[in-house]
Formats: sequence, C-alpha cells, structure tokens
Amino acid sequence: MTEVKKSLKRTLIGKVVSDKRSKTVTVLVERRVKHALYGKIVAKSSKYHAHDENGAYHVGDVIEITESRPISRTKNWVVTRLVEKAAAV
Repeated sequence: MTEVKKSLKRTLIGKVVSDKRSKTVTVLVERRVKHALYGKIVAKSSKYHAHDENGAYHVGDVIEITESRPISRTKNWVVTRLVEKAAAV
C-alpha cells in the first residue's frame, strides 16, 4: 500500500498586494490571534516575497505559497497554486 508523504515545508494562503517586480509577487498573509492580556481577537498580518517564475499572478489574486530555499535576500517562498482569481473591475 502506498502512503502519501506529508511535506515538511510550511504553506500559507494570502493575497497578492504587489506584482511590480519581475518574477516576484508580494503576498499579504493575515491571521487572527487572541490578545495575550485582553483576550480580544485581533488581526495580524505579514508580507512575504514569493517567486513567480512566469509572472502569472496579479494584484488581488489569492494564492498559496510554500517555503523554499533562499532565492534572494528577501525571497524564500515560492507560489504553488492559485486559490482564487481577482474579481474583474
């Protein structure tokens, strides 16, 4: 029987906020966390630079990124799939 091996690399889902650089997209990942003292749920966000070889993803797209080896000084994530295309204006 074959078993599916789970990847040890982290994956995140976020929205593309910039696609101005070649082969790179900036992805905003938001998470909801309980405040340590007050207990209120607050939204925290982080931006990641992800490698987009073909320039296929644009502002507003929701994508999945996976951790990889360092590609440049700020870039160590790679776009793995498109989750949701941006709505046309």
